[in-house]
Amino acid sequence: MATIDRQTATLALAHALSAAGRGLPVFPLSAGKLPALRSPHRGEQPPTRCRGECGLPGHGVHDATTDPAAVRALFAAAPRATGYGIACGRAPHRLIGVDLDIDTAYGNDSVGALRQLALQHLFTIPPTVTVLTPSGGRHLWLTGPADVTVPNSAGRLAPGIDIRGTGGYLVGPGSVTAHGHYRLAPGTAHLTPAPCPRALLRLLTPPRRPTTATGATGPTEAPGRRGEGLIQFVLAAHEGQRNTRLFWAACRAYEHGFGDALADALTAAAIRTGLTEQEARAAIASAERLTRGRG
Repeated sequence: MATIDRQTATLALAHALSAAGRGLPVFPLSAGKLPALRSPHRGEQPPTRCRGECGLPGHGVHDATTDPAAVRALFAAAPRATGYGIACGRAPHRLIGVDLDIDTAYGNDSVGALRQLALQHLFTIPPTVTVLTPSGGRHLWLTGPADVTVPNSAGRLAPGIDIRGTGGYLVGPGSVTAHGHYRLAPGTAHLTPAPCPRALLRLLTPPRRPTTATGATGPTEAPGRRGEGLIQFVLAAHEGQRNTRLFWAACRAYEHGFGDALADALTAAAIRTGLTEQEARAAIASAERLTRGRG
């Protein structure tokens, strides 16, 4: 566990100011990687939906700013901040964070998964700013166009690959958390965030689920070959990957409108890998709830 002291807080402010000077909106983070300032609306009933319109600090990523005086004021109000967050999706860079998680316990090979996606969809990740995380993962910084909104997602592209888009944030290099330091990967400190390849951008902004003329969710789409591929993806799971792979496959099926039609087949595949029917049904139900919220 990293040591948290006054020097750590001073360095966090210095790194945050440096990032703000490069046009990256920042705000203070705690050692737990959460916003360091408490909401001014805590305890209010009913809960207040405020993104900073009240003019007070304590709105998380919505506090992010590039103004040096405002950055100093935020950190002065959060003396125990040990790091800083960088708001994604905001001008001028409109940052997109590709978070490659390394999870040996579940056998996730996020780097290999991204490489496979690049081969399949014919794109190359250009040299870009890369931040190494305390867990051994890495954050790739890319930029998006002004007319595209990239949503946040967890594991949608592949297990172990999370995307930080509009409304999300990345832990900035130089931050210290309870688990260690975030630092720039060797050879990337001089780089600027590279534009996101168009083919990857299309994967990050999936089309909405099919709708009828009245705007309601339309009839279930036939699974076809895509459904067969998802079933094979589940069947290929090793111990420690089974639940993750099933959840990922179910999310993809519901996003494309044939989740209900494929649910029984996905359940049967998951049972063959060693999950119980109850575990499989629960994972699929979770996927349905998650994707329904994105519609």
